Amino acid sequence: MKQLTNSVKKQTADTKLVQKIAQQDKKHVLKELDTSLDGLSAIQVTQHREKWGKNELENKSKNTKWHFLVQSFMTPFTLVLLLLAVISLCTDYLFVPDDQKDLSTVIIMLVMVFISGIISFIQNVRTNDSVENLLNMISDTTGLKRDGQEKEMSTKELVVGDIVNVTAGDIVPADIRLLGSKDLFCSSASLNGESEPVEKNANQKPVADNLEDYLDYPNVIYEGTTIVSGSGVGVVFATGERTIFGKLAQNISRKEVKETTFDKGIKNISKLLLTMTAIIAPLVFIINGLTKGNWLNALIFAIATAVGLTPEMLPVIVTSNLVKGSVELSKHDTIVKRMNSMQNFGAIDILCTDKTGTLTQEQVILNRFYNLNLQSDKNILELAYLNSFYQTGNKNLIDKAIVKAAKVIDTDGILMKYSKVDELPFDFKRRRLSICVDDGQKQELITKGAAEEMLACANRIKLDQAILPLTAQERDKILENIKTLNEDGFRVVLLGYKPLENVTSISVEDEDNLILCGILAFIDPPKTSAKSTMKQLKVDGITVKILTGDNAAVTRNVAKQVGLDADKVYSEKDFAGKTDSEMKKMVEECDIFVKLSPEMKARIIELLKENQHSVAYMGDGINDASAMKSADVAISVDSGADIAKKCADIILLKKDLHVLEQGVRIGRQVFGNTMKYIKITLSSNFGNILSILVASSFLPFLPMLPIQLLVLDLMYGTSCLSIPFDKMSNQYLKKPRKWKVDKLPKFMLCLGPTSSVFDIITFSVLYFVVCPQVVGSSYALASSSQKTVFAAVFCTGWFIESLWTQEMIIHVLRAPGMPFIKQHATWIVTLATIGIASVGTIIPFTSLGRKMDFGNIPVSYLAIVFVILVVYLLFTTLVKRVYLKHEEYLI
Repeated sequence: MKQLTNSVKKQTADTKLVQKIAQQDKKHVLKELDTSLDGLSAIQVTQHREKWGKNELENKSKNTKWHFLVQSFMTPFTLVLLLLAVISLCTDYLFVPDDQKDLSTVIIMLVMVFISGIISFIQNVRTNDSVENLLNMISDTTGLKRDGQEKEMSTKELVVGDIVNVTAGDIVPADIRLLGSKDLFCSSASLNGESEPVEKNANQKPVADNLEDYLDYPNVIYEGTTIVSGSGVGVVFATGERTIFGKLAQNISRKEVKETTFDKGIKNISKLLLTMTAIIAPLVFIINGLTKGNWLNALIFAIATAVGLTPEMLPVIVTSNLVKGSVELSKHDTIVKRMNSMQNFGAIDILCTDKTGTLTQEQVILNRFYNLNLQSDKNILELAYLNSFYQTGNKNLIDKAIVKAAKVIDTDGILMKYSKVDELPFDFKRRRLSICVDDGQKQELITKGAAEEMLACANRIKLDQAILPLTAQERDKILENIKTLNEDGFRVVLLGYKPLENVTSISVEDEDNLILCGILAFIDPPKTSAKSTMKQLKVDGITVKILTGDNAAVTRNVAKQVGLDADKVYSEKDFAGKTDSEMKKMVEECDIFVKLSPEMKARIIELLKENQHSVAYMGDGINDASAMKSADVAISVDSGADIAKKCADIILLKKDLHVLEQGVRIGRQVFGNTMKYIKITLSSNFGNILSILVASSFLPFLPMLPIQLLVLDLMYGTSCLSIPFDKMSNQYLKKPRKWKVDKLPKFMLCLGPTSSVFDIITFSVLYFVVCPQVVGSSYALASSSQKTVFAAVFCTGWFIESLWTQEMIIHVLRAPGMPFIKQHATWIVTLATIGIASVGTIIPFTSLGRKMDFGNIPVSYLAIVFVILVVYLLFTTLVKRVYLKHEEYLI
């Protein structure tokens, strides 16, 4: 953030436009931008877009198809192949006699580079397209005026000269000169790192001797900043890269990428592989150099071995998994905004959420409008209507419910009688909303808010047309009435007023000595699906915790109806004065937290994370932004505030926990298939490396040629591309799945060497039985030409057996049961693995096989491979069962 702040301050050369616009009168600004208060016409919109450009930041590093093509071929795997191809070109073509020149090996390697690169290229393009399509499903709109009509349009459609409305919760979509404002407070943290919001005033120009601090201009708001409270209207004077934010974003990433536990796990895997490669590759090189005497071949073979140890298809597998999961989630009204969050989505074991709209129907109804005698009173509804109708801040469900309920009174007559003077928008510290109105004869301040906050600033009550002091007895009576209503499931708001005289604006200081006059009781019934969804989430190992600003009685009532434990409820006050260890215990033992500020919501999430939980937070308002930033997975809804959607990793098109529950299971499916590839491939490759070390130590020739080893690795990696289309068992999906890299070495050490056992058996059969039968002699007694054939047949035999065992290990380790009997892979995985293994078996018998120096192995050898394979499956299944006796899960 410091880098960003410094960059802002250095932009003085590019701020002449801002200085000019801020100092001009409103009329001159509108004239210069060729617009009016009625907004632009359709023709002007086209002209302005051509003149000043679109409201988009051009991504200089945008992932074009050319970028993906280069990226796909610049992988360690392809670079090693190219290196081997260059060495082979020198040793087989450039520096050999004409009669010995042979380009076949070089051609095969280049074909491998092409196949590997094209697979990666196609997958990357598909991934990019899928991400763009999914993100386009998320609405990102702003209110504006064109041709005199109010419209809601995509922020990308904004052009210079547009008249834009902003309210609490909005992210400013462009650089805007304010034309009007009402108690507008804006947070510029995204630009200058200052967390405290500052007031903006359309009628106040910057001070002439302080023009350098353009971020402090009172009449300008900038793209990327957030409206905290109040409202405003302004004209766009800069869009896209011409905005202050746009200029900075050319060199600084616009989004902070949250590092997931999976990202950290991949880093740990990389360190493990680098360590193993640094040890094993030189060891293979030295052993083969000393035992075979050909140091060049030993070097090439060592490089090929290093490649074989690395799961080079991991990036493709991970992205395939993420895209498939994201597309599947989109079918269930869930859009993944940040792909990597999919891994954390499957790992969450605690879901924190507000209750309104998530557990309840989000159809708040004003059920009762009482005076303090608990009698229905239309005068109370009239005051409440004026307060809600004239407020221009964040239109919440309470205000909408009041306006809707006011249909039973003469709203047109009320609005003709009263005009608005000023307002104090609602904020989450005061928890009140005040409006000053004037009927031509007197002015009145009308305030509504939470009970405690209203009682704190009132000193009188209105009872039977009489104004009386607010005594302790009357206070207790009001609180008792509210408690009764809360226990019946009503959410209560108090209404008060007081006369004012000849004011043009109001401040927080005016909210004192109020006269309490009414009680507004709202009801928001639980969703019919909430109880069954909560039950299913519990089955899936997810604890739901309610974090709300509402009171205990209402929240407890809702919690009981949806099946949550409501015996213990904590409010923010209960945390006061507690130590960290005490608070950590409190967040564990309680599932309902009430009367919370936005900061306390975020603190509770941090405490849960410190207790080693993976936490998701579901929110949709400006008050949820802090909590969403703190959570491992931030979830919002498409109808939420802009700031909530910006903070979100995942966006629901429906505000329903049932949708979320489906998403979690899909997230676990994605995580499972990714882990499946990592664990199976690393253990399989580890087993192959052990076999290579054994063979290199005892055989008088290389157990497999480098080109053959690389083809084997490529064929296995290609078959693994089917793993994202595999399924996970219901048992696996019932528990949160977290990345645990500490279990990986044990998995590799237990299950990797099983293939080495059967490789050594294969080596023995080939060396002492099959190869002597083919050449008619043991290796020790064979002639030079016979030894060449002997080695070629040996390499072929191990290639076939190794490919089949690698493909079958996918079926063995994908699930706990017996492969092909107790557990079955999807048809795509079965077809890919058996198909690739079959192709690999046929290759040695073709002209391509001869070019790769495969030997003519007897067809009868395939029967031996079959027997070895059956015993291998049984033995590995047995080892797997022993492993599971000491470990909770396999994958």
